[in-house]
Amino acid sequence: MRSEYGLPAHLRGLARDDRGQVTPFVVILALAVVMFAGLVVDGGLALAAKVRAIGEAQEAARAGAQALDLVAYRNSGTVRLVPDQARTLAQTYLASTSDTGTVTVAEDTVSVTVTAHQHTQFLGLLGLGSLIVTGTGSAHPVLGITTPEP
Repeated sequence: MRSEYGLPAHLRGLARDDRGQVTPFVVILALAVVMFAGLVVDGGLALAAKVRAIGEAQEAARAGAQALDLVAYRNSGTVRLVPDQARTLAQTYLASTSDTGTVTVAEDTVSVTVTAHQHTQFLGLLGLGSLIVTGTGSAHPVLGITTPEP
C-alpha cells in the first residue's frame, strides 16, 4: 500500500518520527549558553586583569615619585621630582611586569598607563582570542603626612 507521498505505509510513520533529530532551537540555545558562559567567565577574567593593570600602574607611579630632587629639598625644603629619574624608575618597575605601559612626568606628578592582554577561555571559541584592558595610576611626592589630603 502506497501513501500519498509515494512511501509505503510502514515508512510513512518513520518519516513523521523526529527522534534523534536536533532542532534549530536546541542548537541556538546551546550557542547562547556558551556565549553567556563566555561573557561571565571571560568578563570576570577581564575585570581581574583591569584591577591588576590599575595596581601595576599605581605601583609604577609610586616608584617614579621616589625620584626626589634632594639638592632642592636640602637647600630650601622644596619637594620636587627629577623628571628623567622618575621616568626611569617607573619604567624599570613596568619592565618587571608582563604588561606594557607609558610613563609621563609633569611638574610633580608621575602618571602611568598600563595596557594588559587577557586571554579568553570561552570567547576564544567564537573567535575572540584576547581582551585588552588598561589601567592608570598617578603619584606625587609629599613632604610628610600630617593630615589626610582633601
